[in-house]
Amino acid sequence: MNYFSSNFKLGILGGGQLGKMLLTETRKLDIYTCILDSNTEAPCKIGSNEFHLGSLMDFDTVYQFGKQVDVLTIEIENVNIDALEKLEKEGVTVYPASKTLRIIQNKAKQKLFYVDENLPTAPFSRFAYVSEIEDAIENGGLKFPFVWKAAQFGYDGNGVKVVRNLEDLKKLPKGECIAEELIPFKNELAVIVSRNAKGEVKTFPVVEMEFHPEANQVEYVICPARIEPEIAKKAERIALKTSEAFKHVGLLAVEMFLTQDNEILINEVAPRPHNSGHQTIEANYTSQFEQHIRAILNLPLGSTANKAGGIMVNLVGAEGYTGNVIYQNIEEIMNMEGVTPHIYGKKETRPFRKMGHVTIVNKDINEARKIAEEVKNTIKVISK
Repeated sequence: MNYFSSNFKLGILGGGQLGKMLLTETRKLDIYTCILDSNTEAPCKIGSNEFHLGSLMDFDTVYQFGKQVDVLTIEIENVNIDALEKLEKEGVTVYPASKTLRIIQNKAKQKLFYVDENLPTAPFSRFAYVSEIEDAIENGGLKFPFVWKAAQFGYDGNGVKVVRNLEDLKKLPKGECIAEELIPFKNELAVIVSRNAKGEVKTFPVVEMEFHPEANQVEYVICPARIEPEIAKKAERIALKTSEAFKHVGLLAVEMFLTQDNEILINEVAPRPHNSGHQTIEANYTSQFEQHIRAILNLPLGSTANKAGGIMVNLVGAEGYTGNVIYQNIEEIMNMEGVTPHIYGKKETRPFRKMGHVTIVNKDINEARKIAEEVKNTIKVISK
């Protein structure tokens, strides 16, 4: 099929920053791209060929949008899967497939999938209601501390909490959830796997993630990860095995824990471009966004090798500020060597909201990490 400068239409469900970065690639290749999002100020509003306003969870809205495109993909998992299933039956190409999304959209189903597929993951219990957790604690089936995760609609640290006592439990939403053993891990790693419909598979180099202690959000993504080569190979093997189990097309970001005794456990996956791959825009021969487009259109996959060491710093709204955004000291970081800011186009900041990211590239990853710290301490996302 001729995708370039033609009548072909690509549809993306979701108009946030991931969609915006995908649009950079579709514009580069002149692929006609349609976006569906519920926000009139979505970052993707500028840059798409068509912008459709509507709910991603509404069956008719997603179905009618999907009928107008040749290939449909996502930049967020929280979409109406029944509509995707119907579109697939009617001949629309949907990646990731509805059956993959149905598993991944629900954390309880996702964890059960790992168990069924013999993939390593932290021990867990599944609960229909939070009240059932109290019963499990009373009868000794569950012990503090543990990690509570909402089964659905969690994102960026929302829907995840370490529960240390009954008081913590009382503050949680009441619905379906899992309670996961708290793993005293050394490190959090991630591997992004790309796969096209022909079955060609490539992995991006392993990254390590440093988290913000309060917000439970990634502060730094470091690539290559500062780990032993055999641990990197092990992480890659597990990511490939996970990708094979899902048989997804597109990208699959596999987040993992590295335990104190060097075991690797899968935390969760995302079937789309991911926060752990933003540095690939500057640091790799092929960015994760270009690779996703290549994969879903069944084109040859690009080289995933690093050109240099890369670190990504998330730009999130500073605490105590809500309102029209100001990027304080942005000129200062632009004066630093190897530093590239990406601003997502969200007009309003609020505490811990993802507003952009900054990539630092350097031949020496330790030097890049020092500059990243400087970037983090210099730029502030505030409001008027």
